[in-house]
Amino acid sequence: MSSLPGADDEDPRSLAVALKYAPGDQAPKVVAKGRGLIAEEIIARAREHGVFVHESPELVTLLSQIDIDDLIPPTLYIAIAELLAWLYQIERGGEDIEPPLFISPSPQDEQRSI
Repeated sequence: MSSLPGADDEDPRSLAVALKYAPGDQAPKVVAKGRGLIAEEIIARAREHGVFVHESPELVTLLSQIDIDDLIPPTLYIAIAELLAWLYQIERGGEDIEPPLFISPSPQDEQRSI
């Protein structure tokens, strides 16, 4: 998950949070997060590896409050589950599928996964 890199550090759009989730995991967990240049690096590395990058300032602000290596809290399960379900459909060729309501599509939506 990301916001727009290069934005003012007080602007939530300058944040980036990386999640990891695999089938069988209890819940997704935060594996990286940062502001400014660190956010830009997180986004650049994700793109280099074909990892999905999505802009959602509201969600990334909430996720940035979680410590690295911690699982996302149950209060975010539905939002993240909707995002993962949407990504699954996109990966299966459903380019015309609308994203969940809290998400605004970004030009990076063709990327693979979170």
